[in-house]
Order: sequence, then C-alpha cells, then structure tokens
Amino acid sequence: MSLLGNIIWLIFGGFLAGIGYIFGGILACLTIIGIPFGQQAIKLGVATMTPFGREIVPTPEAGSTLNMILNIVWILVIGWGIAVTHLTSAAVLAVTIIGIPFALQHIKLIPLALFPFGRELR
Repeated sequence: MSLLGNIIWLIFGGFLAGIGYIFGGILACLTIIGIPFGQQAIKLGVATMTPFGREIVPTPEAGSTLNMILNIVWILVIGWGIAVTHLTSAAVLAVTIIGIPFALQHIKLIPLALFPFGRELR
C-alpha cells in the first residue's frame, strides 16, 4: 500500500514539492553559511517525495547543542513557513475521505519541517 500511496503522492504534488525543497537547498548551498541549511532542505526534499511507509527517527547526534542552535535558526527563518504550508495542505486534503491519508502524511512531515537537524525520515 505504501508504494501505491507514494505513486499517487508523487503524481499529485509530491514530486513538485520535493523538487522545490531540493532547488531551495541548492540555492542555500551557494553561501558557506547556508550549506548546513541547504543540506537539510535537500534531505526534506528527498523525504517529501516518498513519505508513505517511513517514520521520523533521531540521528545519533540529535541531542547536541549545535543541532539545537541550528534548529532554532531554521525554525525562525525557514521552518515555520514550511510547517504552515504542510498544515494548510493537510487541512485542505482532510476535507475528503480520499485525502485523509495524504493529510496524515503532511502532518507527519511537520516535525521534520520544524526541527530537521538531528532527525531523518527512514
């Protein structure tokens, strides 16, 4: 079922959303300061392309002070907008019964959009 869900997800916007994240990540990597943020945006782009059948898991360096500082900067600059976009998409999709599984995937991506450092989607 996750394969079918991912295929439908890609057709109806997941591919474009993932490409948007990846393109934004590449742009962020053009500056030295933006490289860690660009890497996280690219990671989000790959995760957004196939969210069905995957879970958010902490990485080994999840509790470090550097990750906490980078997450704070991320949420203030980029993360809140991404999270609001996922929340809005989830609200629109949850209106229909067919859209509920896709709305749940958007809700699943919100914590990763807010705090990407020290987490990944596996």
